Order: sequence, then structure tokens, then C-alpha cells
Amino acid sequence: MAPAADIKAKPIMTNVSLRLGIRIPMRDGIHLNGTGYIPTELSAPTSCIVTLTPYVADTFHEQGVFFAMRGFPFIIVDSRGRGNSEGVFRPFIQEAEDGYDVVEWLARQAYCNGQVAMHGGSYGGYNQWVTANTRPPHLITIVPTAAPYIGIDFPMRSNIFQPYLVQWLIFTSGHASQTKLFADNDFWSSLYRRWHVSGRAFRKVDEVLGTGLNIFQEWLTHPEPDSYWDAYNPTPEQYGKLEIPVLTITGSYDDDQPGALEHYRLHMRYGSAAGKAQHYLIIGPWDHAGTRTPKEELGGLRCGPQSVIDIQTLHLEWYQWTMQRFAKPSFLRKPVAYFVMGAERWRYADTLEAITARFETYYLDSCGDPVDVFAAGVLRETSGTGRPDKYRFDPSDVEGPEIDAEARTRGGSLVDQSVTLALLGKCLVYHSAPLKQDIEMSGFFRLAAWIAIDCPDTDLYVAIYEIGLDGGSIRLSTDAIRARYREGARKQRLIETREPLRYDFAKFTFVSRVVRKGHRLRLVVSPMGRLIETTFAEKNYNGGGVVAEETVSDARTVTVSLYHDTDRPSSLYVPIGKNEDESEASERQGSGTGSGNNLMQF
Repeated sequence: MAPAADIKAKPIMTNVSLRLGIRIPMRDGIHLNGTGYIPTELSAPTSCIVTLTPYVADTFHEQGVFFAMRGFPFIIVDSRGRGNSEGVFRPFIQEAEDGYDVVEWLARQAYCNGQVAMHGGSYGGYNQWVTANTRPPHLITIVPTAAPYIGIDFPMRSNIFQPYLVQWLIFTSGHASQTKLFADNDFWSSLYRRWHVSGRAFRKVDEVLGTGLNIFQEWLTHPEPDSYWDAYNPTPEQYGKLEIPVLTITGSYDDDQPGALEHYRLHMRYGSAAGKAQHYLIIGPWDHAGTRTPKEELGGLRCGPQSVIDIQTLHLEWYQWTMQRFAKPSFLRKPVAYFVMGAERWRYADTLEAITARFETYYLDSCGDPVDVFAAGVLRETSGTGRPDKYRFDPSDVEGPEIDAEARTRGGSLVDQSVTLALLGKCLVYHSAPLKQDIEMSGFFRLAAWIAIDCPDTDLYVAIYEIGLDGGSIRLSTDAIRARYREGARKQRLIETREPLRYDFAKFTFVSRVVRKGHRLRLVVSPMGRLIETTFAEKNYNGGGVVAEETVSDARTVTVSLYHDTDRPSSLYVPIGKNEDESEASERQGSGTGSGNNLMQF
């Protein structure tokens, strides 16, 4: 019997039939396992929803009940080789054909009227994209949430791998669920730290488990986007032929935001007019998990209650609109919805690019090496004139106050600045003057920096913060470049000169926030692995060899010199949001909230 504290008043689910062990045939004879939540009072076949997941069907129980109680049969299918499905699990590459077969199988069931929608986030969002682009005849709509784009944000970002891959591959290995092992972050942090201080090659990181992981080793042989990774993703031609309604959901702090927006951009670039007209985008103030279950607090940063929309109800309204001729969800006033932190409200635009009205340029300058937050350089309106700024980084150094601060904060904080304060000599810091007025910064920062290094390679990490009147810090956006990929992610060229070269940091994550009068911007340039959430990245020992195979014996101390003179102006470009036009202001005042009232959760 459940403890009394666990008993909550819930609707009696007499109108939902549970069907376990559904065998779904694939084209090669393998059977996938399905779990069905079927409304018992259907008077006729109706539209159905399916999710294809490697995380075992039980994780979607609540969604199954929610949609079935509202008239939608909901089928959860274990990915090949996972849960009770037959076959061998190979992450991502198998899902497109299996997704097609699942959709078409579901369309033939007696309770289905031939209209099928897909559901799911993260890996499940990716499954929707690759399935949709195989064009199953009965797939009506998809809602890809926090969907990775393979080779862009998973299993590496900026061509830099993370040891988290080992944790994830263990989580998805074999048929059984290993949720508690996966979720024990203290355990994994300890293992990663052991590797980090050992000086062993990144290729050996899976040995902390006492075993090797074949797929991990395979991935490491492809350190940059190439034909191997291209095979995981839809082609331009496929995006061009996709003409079903799509609702993309991501967050300002979603780890898979780069992937979600890459899918969106490619559909916008290659799609037909009809296809693009049916694609909606939502960017909330959420992290990866928050795209499924939004919360008012994230990493120590609190947003207003308007940020917490009822995602399940939004999905329901979307499916009703696209498959059952209900009204369009009131929340979707324009093709793009984004939440402005600081103002604590939703705004709307016709395109992602239209969010940003213009860019303001801040030039980097200093009177001496700004290697300390309390002796920082400046971000100014005119180009700099000083000598280049320098920091030195020894990748064999595995100690230091910033490492201890990282361990204390455990990463993930948007407001803790103890790591930045502790970097001392291992970073460059620049501050703007206090803002003269409130400014909405919405879109993507860019940084063009003239940098010289005295090694064949190194990793550079850039972070932008808002600094309040009380000295508090809020992380806004980040980017990174591995020097050998300075000319592009697919083009590897080691650095053979000590002269400064231009580095274009053009892959910052999207952010929207009103930065208040009197507040400042802080720009920090540091080695990868010396700021929050990056301590345990694949370590670049700066030797110029295959990074995954380099060890501490290959380590070279690098001097990074950042130039900011008239001939080589290093510049930060700040995205400024559009002013609120009269129609938007009138619409917001009429609604009272700036978003669909029926979706709010208080």
C-alpha cells in the first residue's frame, strides 16, 4: 500500500485502456515494443499520437494518461534494442526508418483514423525530425522539443566532446532502464574528475568504468562534421519537401538549443513557402528539462510566473488544431514566440531574425593584461589603442582555486561567479560602462577577436554576463572555438604563425533579456575547461595532435594574446531587440499577460 503522503486526488481513469506488449513489426522483421493508452469511449477511429524513445515506455506514462483522457490514443514505442524491443540499439542512426514504420503501422490500427502525430523531447525530438523527413504518408504533424542536430550539439559542440557521453551511453546501453545510475551526478563527477587529473587521453575516459564503449570510440574517430555525421541528419532536399505543421520548442539555456535552431533554420532555408508557413517556434527561459516541465527558477535565476506555461495543454491544443480542426492555440500569435527575461513577458516576431533590430558594437580595450575581474579591461564605443592582452594556460595544471570553485558549485548555476573570480591569470575580463538606460538584448551575440597563440592549437571559451548594481552576475550566453577550426567546423588547420588571426565567435546561444539601467556587461575569454560547466570537457593539450589521443605528456603551455588596436579591433556585437510596436502593446494589454491565459501555471 502506498504511504498516505503519496495518495493524491486524481481523476478516476475509467476511460483509459492500457495495452502492454504491443508488437510492432519493422521492415527487417524486428519487432518493437509498444505501450498503448487508448480511450475506451471512442465512438469512431480518431487521431493518434506516438513517441519513439530509448528511455523506456514507463517514462511517458503521465503523457499517455493525459492525452488518452482527452480522447487521443497515445502509443509509446521503445527504440530498437531498448526496453522490451528486439534488436540492437545504435543511437540515432536507426530511428528514421523505424519511425516511418511505426507511424504507418499505427495508422492502420482500428482506433486510428489514419492521422498520426509525433511527440517527445531531446532524443524524441530528433526522432520526430528524421521520421518526418522520410515523409510517412499518414504523419500529420510533429512537435520536436529540444531536438539535437547530430554533429552540431551532440555528441560534440564546437567540435569539442564531453565525457557526459559516457554517462549517456551507459544510460542507454542494453534493454533495461538505469535511471538512478544516470541521475547520480556526484558519482559521475567523481569519475570525470578522476580522468581529468589522470593525464590520460580522452579516448580512455570510458575506462573509468572498467570497460570500453564501442560507439564512443567510433564517434571519436569523427571529430568534426563530415559525411559520417551528415548521414544522421535530414538532407536539404528533405527539409525542402517537408510540408506538415511543425512546432519547435527550445529554451535560452537548453543544451540542445543549437540543434533545435539548426533544424529550424534549415527548414526555413530550404523549405517551400507552404512548409515554412506552418512552422512555429517557441524559445522560453528554460534549460533542457524545462522545455518539457518549465519552472520559474533556473540555476538560481528566477523568472516571472508568465514564464511557466502549461506545455502539455499547448501540445493538446496543437494536436487538436492540426488534426481535428479546432482553433489555433491562442499562445501562437505569430510564428515566433520568445520570453524576454527581466521584462518577464512573452514577445512575438514573424521570423527568428526579426527579433533583433540592430547590433551595437563594443570594442575591447585595456591598460594592461586584464587577467583579474577586479582589474578588468573595458568594452567601449571606440576602437582600442592598448597593447595586446595576454594570459597563459598550462593544460597539465589540474589544481587551482577555480577548479575547487567548480566542484563547489557543481556547474549549472547562472548566477554563481566564484569560478570567474578565481581564474586569476588564466582569463581575460572586460566590462562595459554602466548602461544609461534599460536595453532589451534579444538574439545572438557575436565576437570578432584578433588572437595570437604560440601553440599549434588550443580551446577558447567565451562567456557574456550581466553584472548588477549589487555586483551580482547572470550568465547570458556562451561560445567556444577550437583554434584549428578557426576557419570553419569542417576545415581543420593548425596554427602555424604567432601573428594575430581573426576568430569569429558566431555560435553564441540565443538569449533575450532586458538589462537594466546602471548594469554592465562582462565578457570573459578563457581556456576551455576553466569556466562553469566546462571543467570536464575533452582536454586539448595544445600539442596539435589528435586531441582525443593526446595525453599530459603532449601538454604545451599556451600564451594567448588578444589584440585590440586600430588595425586589429576586437569587437563584441550586442543584439538589440526591436521596440514594442503599437499593435503588440495593444495586444499585450488586451490579454493582460502577454501569453495565452489558458496555458499559464501558477
